[in-house]
Amino acid sequence: MKREPVYDALSVLVQTVIAAQGLRIAITGQRNMPRSGGAVLAVNHTSYVDFFEAGLVGRKSGRNVRYMMKAELERNPVVGFLMRHCKAIGVDREAGAESYGKAVNSLRDGEIVVVYPEATISRSFDLKDFKTGAARMALEADVPIVPMTIWGAHRVWTKGFPRQLGRHKFPVNIVIGEPIPPHGTVDELTVELRAAMSVLLDKAQTGYPMEPGAPWVPARFGGSAPDPATAKELEIAEFAARRAKAAAALAAPRKPRRRTLF
Repeated sequence: MKREPVYDALSVLVQTVIAAQGLRIAITGQRNMPRSGGAVLAVNHTSYVDFFEAGLVGRKSGRNVRYMMKAELERNPVVGFLMRHCKAIGVDREAGAESYGKAVNSLRDGEIVVVYPEATISRSFDLKDFKTGAARMALEADVPIVPMTIWGAHRVWTKGFPRQLGRHKFPVNIVIGEPIPPHGTVDELTVELRAAMSVLLDKAQTGYPMEPGAPWVPARFGGSAPDPATAKELEIAEFAARRAKAAAALAAPRKPRRRTLF
């Protein structure tokens, strides 16, 4: 593994946090992580901290994965520093082609790029509809897609209920599937990827203790998390509110700057 001081330090910090929380991480299929060459690492998205697990499986195979992150985060001095030194790929929604091109170039350079095909966190904790970005990148860069699912990290911190940052000893299951070669059309590869990740998610959930009525448990397991249809309605409403807030901010008159004598 090539030494990257900032990435190495961040990895130690993440492992320290995992140990402090007592997370009981079980990984199945580690051998499926490529030890060399480019690959898209497709991960289900249920938590704000599931990037911990994506980085962990990469390090266990001697790889430093590259995350795709919101470009606006680069404005933060600390986060921007980490992004630059960890080779993160800034995603600008208004310049999507540029972000996409950077990701493809990174794959061609032999990197593993983490992609969340669902784009945003699933409120139902079931798989949402997939975007086609992972498949398009894999086909254009001619690299495989490695499907991976995580179950349990959402109990630490997800959308809709408070963070659980103490020493809770939650079990976290990670299942890594066999690499899917880049073939067929974008839509065909996306369908194949989602089907593979659905099987992996079932494996990650099998035998996991599901607390009846708990907000982190999917409705189909007797939990109080919203079902997929309700979760989609909540997401649509959230996006609409966000757009309205942004529009209101643009339309609001700017306060005149106070002039001073000095």
